[in-house]
Amino acid sequence: MQTKALLKIIQDVLDERKGLNIVTLDVIKKSSFTDYMVVVTGTSDRHLHALCDYASEKSKENGIKPLGMEGGLGSGWVLLDLGDIIVHAMTAQARDFYQLEKLWSVGDVKEMQQNVG
Repeated sequence: MQTKALLKIIQDVLDERKGLNIVTLDVIKKSSFTDYMVVVTGTSDRHLHALCDYASEKSKENGIKPLGMEGGLGSGWVLLDLGDIIVHAMTAQARDFYQLEKLWSVGDVKEMQQNVG
């Protein structure tokens, strides 16, 4: 299965399961370990695990075996590693604290500022 096709499936699953503020980061040129990161907010630790469990099941149905899932109850963050796609399911508090979108777009912001001026 192509990465972009799986990415669309994962995005749809997260949306169907009431994931909030789903953002996909293209990190192909910034990372050697993955192509895309999907960041999604969940309403509770149970919701975070459910989002990743559903995404994991859907990837298995499409022939992609997840490499692992990390994050326990109370952590506010669950990471699902699908190889070319990594899902970060986070509570609103954890997402605000870690600001992954900002972290992974540092080069983009600099490039945009240079192009503007």
